[in-house]
Amino acid sequence: MEAKTNTKPSSLRWAILRQALLRKTRESLDNQSPSAIKSISRKTHQGFNLIPGQGVENHVNEESNFRDVCMCYTLPVDGSPKIFVKQRVNNGADLSDFEVSDRYNVDNTGLVCQWPSEDVLSYFCLSHADMFRSKRVIELGSGYGLAGLVIAATTEASEVVISDGNPVVVDYIQHSIKDNSTAFGNTKVKALTLHWDEEVTYNISNTFDVIVASDCTFFKEFHNALACTVKLLLKNDGRSEAVFFCPKRGDSLDKFLEKIEENGLHFSVTENYDSEVWKRHQGFMAGDDTWPSYDKHHCYPLMVRITL
Repeated sequence: MEAKTNTKPSSLRWAILRQALLRKTRESLDNQSPSAIKSISRKTHQGFNLIPGQGVENHVNEESNFRDVCMCYTLPVDGSPKIFVKQRVNNGADLSDFEVSDRYNVDNTGLVCQWPSEDVLSYFCLSHADMFRSKRVIELGSGYGLAGLVIAATTEASEVVISDGNPVVVDYIQHSIKDNSTAFGNTKVKALTLHWDEEVTYNISNTFDVIVASDCTFFKEFHNALACTVKLLLKNDGRSEAVFFCPKRGDSLDKFLEKIEENGLHFSVTENYDSEVWKRHQGFMAGDDTWPSYDKHHCYPLMVRITL
């Protein structure tokens, strides 16, 4: 792991928020009502809306304490199944989530929302199904795993592994895999807790044809571990590749690509990779008020292709 030096203000805010919440929880848990400590508010994120989703009310139940919702995502391809994803409702992050994050040394961003880059990755996978057909695929840092579920349901991949380092997130993925099981056909689908900074003990080294990920280069302290994980998981036959969709976010993406090169991997970066995504990007740049805070370097994901 890299030393946490020259930390960007945005990364620092995440760390401060987590530590503050943990400290507040330990100090005043006994003095707060259950409703007061159950949730914290968080920002709602705009997005490209390439794969629109809508909450399905009858999937919210007492078991989830009304903090969860089942989102139904409609894929923009005729004949495609609907994808059901269990995720948190707005303003429904538990303080215990930050304790899990602290315990396992993983970030908590996978529980925050369905991030715009995941929407773009999902749409790209849907539009390029041939690159996954009969392939073994893994999604890294998947969050709720929409892209992995789309690949499993629409591309005839042989196997799809949807992974995240946060065990709470992986529990959500397990639920979604179960809810969509009839859409997968002959594709094997499973969830996996995978920490990039730990030695992989599973029998998955050098077994994947395609790795996909979205917005996973934000935290610089994980850059080297992520690059090593990509190298470890890709097949050695010369035809495997990783496809990442990541905004630049200052110099964060550039620093990650330096680690890619240091690990003996090769990469290419493409800015205009899909006509529909590019059209929406240009609209936001021109002032489309559906995403008023849109910033190219923090919101628009570049496509990075990585090979051995």
